[in-house]
Amino acid sequence: MNDKVNVKIIVPEINQSYNVFLPINKKMGTIVNLLNKAINELTGSDFPITSTSKLYNVDTLQMYDANVLLFNTDIRNGTKLVILTK
Repeated sequence: MNDKVNVKIIVPEINQSYNVFLPINKKMGTIVNLLNKAINELTGSDFPITSTSKLYNVDTLQMYDANVLLFNTDIRNGTKLVILTK
């Protein structure tokens, strides 16, 4: 799978984490939207779908811009990310 990276998504709002594959050729904004929908479905709507969610790297504390391709970030296999709603 050279076109995806396996990352850990931490969701503090619901005290859960998920291992997911993210496509490297998508913009971060699209990935956040997909994650919002997936987590919402997995939790039976306990996690709200919002347009204000942001992804952060747990180790570097970097917030990812919505218009950047995942390929152009420091996200690689094993990266831990946290998704936060504002």
